[in-house]
Amino acid sequence: MPFYKSIQINATTTAYFWQITEDVTSLFRAVSLKDTSLFRLEGMKSEEHQKGFLAVRMLLQHLGYTDYDLTYDEAGKPHLNYEARSTKYENENPSPITHHPSPNQKHISISHSHEFSCICISDELMGIDLEKLKEKTLKIAPRFMEVKHLENLPVSEQMEKATVIWGVKESIFKIKNEKGISFPEHIFENEFCLPDGKCSAELHFNNTIEKFKIHFYKVEDYIFVCAFPNN
Repeated sequence: MPFYKSIQINATTTAYFWQITEDVTSLFRAVSLKDTSLFRLEGMKSEEHQKGFLAVRMLLQHLGYTDYDLTYDEAGKPHLNYEARSTKYENENPSPITHHPSPNQKHISISHSHEFSCICISDELMGIDLEKLKEKTLKIAPRFMEVKHLENLPVSEQMEKATVIWGVKESIFKIKNEKGISFPEHIFENEFCLPDGKCSAELHFNNTIEKFKIHFYKVEDYIFVCAFPNN
Protein backbone atom coordinates (compact mmCIF):
# COMPACT_ATOMS: atom_id res chain seq x y z
CA MET A 1 0.00 0.00 0.00
CA PRO A 2 1.82 3.14 -1.17
CA PHE A 3 0.98 5.52 1.64
CA TYR A 4 4.12 7.61 1.18
CA LYS A 5 4.56 9.86 4.21
CA SER A 6 3.04 12.47 6.46
CA ILE A 7 4.36 15.93 7.33
CA GLN A 8 3.49 17.49 10.68
CA ILE A 9 3.23 21.18 9.77
CA ASN A 10 2.27 22.33 13.26
CA ALA A 11 0.69 20.85 16.38
CA THR A 12 -2.74 20.51 14.79
CA THR A 13 -1.99 20.36 11.06
CA THR A 14 -0.78 17.27 9.19
CA ALA A 15 -0.36 16.60 5.48
CA TYR A 16 -0.60 13.05 4.10
CA PHE A 17 0.83 11.85 0.78
CA TRP A 18 -0.12 8.89 -1.40
CA GLN A 19 2.30 7.79 -4.10
CA ILE A 20 0.19 6.57 -7.00
CA THR A 21 1.64 3.31 -8.29
CA GLU A 22 -1.67 1.52 -8.90
CA ASP A 23 -3.73 1.54 -12.07
CA VAL A 24 -7.23 3.01 -12.16
CA THR A 25 -8.93 -0.39 -11.84
CA SER A 26 -6.97 -1.35 -8.74
CA LEU A 27 -7.70 1.98 -7.06
CA PHE A 28 -11.37 1.82 -7.99
CA ARG A 29 -11.74 -1.65 -6.50
CA ALA A 30 -10.06 -0.57 -3.27
CA VAL A 31 -12.39 2.33 -2.42
CA SER A 32 -16.08 2.77 -1.75
CA LEU A 33 -17.61 5.75 -3.56
CA LYS A 34 -20.91 7.53 -3.11
CA ASP A 35 -23.05 8.20 -6.19
CA THR A 36 -21.93 11.81 -6.63
CA SER A 37 -18.27 10.73 -6.60
CA LEU A 38 -18.96 8.00 -9.14
CA PHE A 39 -20.57 10.61 -11.38
CA ARG A 40 -17.54 12.90 -11.03
CA LEU A 41 -15.14 10.05 -11.74
CA GLU A 42 -17.03 8.99 -14.86
CA GLY A 43 -16.83 12.56 -16.15
CA MET A 44 -13.04 12.70 -15.95
CA LYS A 45 -11.45 12.17 -19.35
CA SER A 46 -7.87 12.01 -18.04
CA GLU A 47 -6.68 8.78 -16.45
CA GLU A 48 -4.21 10.83 -14.40
CA HIS A 49 -7.08 12.84 -12.91
CA GLN A 50 -9.02 9.66 -12.20
CA LYS A 51 -6.06 8.16 -10.34
CA GLY A 52 -5.49 11.37 -8.39
CA PHE A 53 -9.16 11.48 -7.40
CA LEU A 54 -9.16 7.84 -6.28
CA ALA A 55 -5.84 8.18 -4.43
CA VAL A 56 -7.38 10.96 -2.33
CA ARG A 57 -10.05 8.43 -1.28
CA MET A 58 -7.30 5.93 -0.50
CA LEU A 59 -5.77 8.49 1.85
CA LEU A 60 -9.13 9.06 3.52
CA GLN A 61 -9.51 5.33 4.06
CA HIS A 62 -5.95 5.10 5.38
CA LEU A 63 -6.92 7.69 8.03
CA GLY A 64 -10.15 5.95 9.01
CA TYR A 65 -12.58 7.97 6.88
CA THR A 66 -14.56 7.09 3.78
CA ASP A 67 -15.64 8.99 0.70
CA TYR A 68 -18.98 9.52 2.43
CA ASP A 69 -17.26 11.74 5.02
CA LEU A 70 -16.06 14.17 2.34
CA THR A 71 -18.49 16.74 0.96
CA TYR A 72 -18.16 19.82 -1.24
CA ASP A 73 -20.01 23.12 -0.96
CA GLU A 74 -21.52 25.03 -3.88
CA ALA A 75 -18.17 26.72 -4.56
CA GLY A 76 -16.40 23.35 -4.75
CA LYS A 77 -14.60 23.64 -1.42
CA PRO A 78 -14.14 20.32 0.45
CA HIS A 79 -15.45 19.70 3.97
CA LEU A 80 -14.71 16.78 6.27
CA ASN A 81 -17.04 15.04 8.71
CA TYR A 82 -14.40 14.51 11.35
CA GLU A 83 -16.78 12.90 13.85
CA ALA A 84 -17.20 9.93 11.50
CA ARG A 85 -13.55 8.94 11.84
CA SER A 86 -13.12 5.30 12.78
CA THR A 87 -12.77 4.66 16.52
CA LYS A 88 -10.66 1.62 15.68
CA TYR A 89 -8.19 3.80 13.76
CA GLU A 90 -8.14 6.37 16.57
CA ASN A 91 -7.23 3.70 19.10
CA GLU A 92 -4.57 2.05 16.95
CA ASN A 93 -3.07 5.22 15.45
CA PRO A 94 -3.35 8.07 17.94
CA SER A 95 -0.54 10.25 16.63
CA PRO A 96 -1.48 11.62 13.16
CA ILE A 97 -4.45 13.77 14.27
CA THR A 98 -4.42 14.81 17.91
CA HIS A 99 -4.48 17.83 20.24
CA HIS A 100 -8.03 18.80 19.31
CA PRO A 101 -10.73 19.59 21.88
CA SER A 102 -13.55 19.96 19.33
CA PRO A 103 -13.28 17.11 16.80
CA ASN A 104 -16.10 18.24 14.53
CA GLN A 105 -14.29 21.37 13.34
CA LYS A 106 -11.44 19.98 11.26
CA HIS A 107 -10.53 21.67 7.99
CA ILE A 108 -9.39 19.76 4.91
CA SER A 109 -7.61 20.78 1.74
CA ILE A 110 -6.76 18.54 -1.23
CA SER A 111 -4.24 18.55 -4.05
CA HIS A 112 -2.80 16.06 -6.51
CA SER A 113 -0.13 16.22 -9.20
CA HIS A 114 1.09 13.42 -11.45
CA GLU A 115 2.28 10.55 -9.19
CA PHE A 116 1.13 12.01 -5.85
CA SER A 117 -2.10 12.90 -4.10
CA CYS A 118 -2.17 14.85 -0.86
CA ILE A 119 -4.68 15.83 1.78
CA CYS A 120 -4.09 18.16 4.71
CA ILE A 121 -6.22 18.12 7.86
CA SER A 122 -6.05 20.91 10.42
CA ASP A 123 -7.78 22.71 13.26
CA GLU A 124 -7.03 25.90 11.32
CA LEU A 125 -8.37 27.20 8.04
CA MET A 126 -5.69 26.48 5.43
CA GLY A 127 -5.12 25.70 1.76
CA ILE A 128 -2.55 23.46 0.09
CA ASP A 129 -0.99 22.93 -3.30
CA LEU A 130 1.25 20.19 -4.65
CA GLU A 131 3.17 20.84 -7.86
CA LYS A 132 5.73 18.82 -9.78
CA LEU A 133 8.93 20.67 -10.58
CA LYS A 134 8.99 21.37 -14.32
CA GLU A 135 10.56 23.84 -16.72
CA LYS A 136 7.17 25.13 -17.85
CA THR A 137 6.57 26.79 -14.48
CA LEU A 138 9.76 28.79 -14.85
CA LYS A 139 8.93 29.75 -18.44
CA ILE A 140 5.54 31.20 -17.47
CA ALA A 141 6.81 32.77 -14.20
CA PRO A 142 6.55 36.38 -15.56
CA ARG A 143 2.81 35.82 -15.99
CA PHE A 144 2.11 35.19 -12.30
CA MET A 145 4.96 36.61 -10.18
CA GLU A 146 7.63 39.26 -9.81
CA VAL A 147 10.68 37.79 -11.56
CA LYS A 148 12.97 39.85 -9.31
CA HIS A 149 12.50 37.03 -6.79
CA LEU A 150 14.50 34.77 -9.12
CA GLU A 151 17.52 37.03 -9.60
CA ASN A 152 21.00 35.65 -8.85
CA LEU A 153 19.80 32.07 -8.48
CA PRO A 154 20.92 29.01 -10.48
CA VAL A 155 18.29 27.63 -12.83
CA SER A 156 17.40 24.70 -10.57
CA GLU A 157 16.67 27.04 -7.65
CA GLN A 158 14.78 29.42 -9.93
CA MET A 159 12.50 26.53 -10.86
CA GLU A 160 11.97 25.59 -7.21
CA LYS A 161 11.28 29.15 -6.14
CA ALA A 162 8.88 29.81 -9.00
CA THR A 163 7.04 26.60 -8.10
CA VAL A 164 6.84 27.64 -4.44
CA ILE A 165 5.40 31.01 -5.44
CA TRP A 166 2.84 29.37 -7.72
CA GLY A 167 1.89 27.10 -4.82
CA VAL A 168 1.58 30.09 -2.49
CA LYS A 169 -0.87 31.77 -4.81
CA GLU A 170 -2.82 28.59 -5.48
CA SER A 171 -3.08 27.81 -1.75
CA ILE A 172 -4.31 31.30 -0.88
CA PHE A 173 -6.83 31.13 -3.71
CA LYS A 174 -8.16 27.86 -2.29
CA ILE A 175 -8.64 29.49 1.11
CA LYS A 176 -10.51 32.49 -0.30
CA ASN A 177 -12.25 30.73 -3.19
CA GLU A 178 -13.60 33.99 -4.63
CA LYS A 179 -14.17 34.86 -8.26
CA GLY A 180 -12.03 37.65 -9.65
CA ILE A 181 -8.84 36.97 -7.72
CA SER A 182 -5.82 37.30 -10.03
CA PHE A 183 -2.50 35.68 -9.14
CA PRO A 184 -0.30 38.52 -10.50
CA GLU A 185 -2.62 41.40 -9.63
CA HIS A 186 -3.89 40.48 -6.16
CA ILE A 187 -1.55 37.97 -4.44
CA PHE A 188 1.92 39.22 -3.51
CA GLU A 189 4.69 37.11 -1.99
CA ASN A 190 7.28 38.68 0.28
CA GLU A 191 10.96 37.95 -0.32
CA PHE A 192 12.21 34.64 1.08
CA CYS A 193 15.02 32.09 0.78
CA LEU A 194 14.36 28.47 -0.17
CA PRO A 195 16.22 26.96 2.83
CA ASP A 196 13.87 28.79 5.21
CA GLY A 197 10.87 26.63 4.32
CA LYS A 198 8.61 29.51 5.33
CA CYS A 199 7.49 32.82 3.89
CA SER A 200 4.60 35.27 3.96
CA ALA A 201 2.21 36.72 1.41
CA GLU A 202 -0.62 39.21 1.09
CA LEU A 203 -3.92 39.26 -0.75
CA HIS A 204 -5.00 42.72 -1.92
CA PHE A 205 -8.62 42.31 -2.97
CA ASN A 206 -11.92 44.13 -2.56
CA ASN A 207 -10.23 47.09 -0.87
CA THR A 208 -8.79 44.93 1.91
CA ILE A 209 -5.34 43.47 2.63
CA GLU A 210 -5.14 39.99 4.15
CA LYS A 211 -1.90 38.43 5.35
CA PHE A 212 -0.92 34.77 5.13
CA LYS A 213 1.83 32.63 6.61
CA ILE A 214 3.27 29.94 4.37
CA HIS A 215 5.08 26.65 4.93
CA PHE A 216 6.68 24.83 1.99
CA TYR A 217 8.53 21.54 1.53
CA LYS A 218 10.26 19.61 -1.21
CA VAL A 219 8.85 16.09 -1.56
CA GLU A 220 10.83 14.09 -4.10
CA ASP A 221 10.64 16.28 -7.25
CA TYR A 222 7.51 18.10 -6.05
CA ILE A 223 6.87 21.25 -4.06
CA PHE A 224 4.22 21.12 -1.34
CA VAL A 225 2.84 24.43 0.00
CA CYS A 226 0.47 25.07 2.89
CA ALA A 227 -0.96 28.54 3.57
CA PHE A 228 -2.70 29.81 6.71
CA PRO A 229 -4.48 33.14 7.27
CA ASN A 230 -2.26 35.23 9.53
CA ASN A 231 -4.94 36.68 11.77
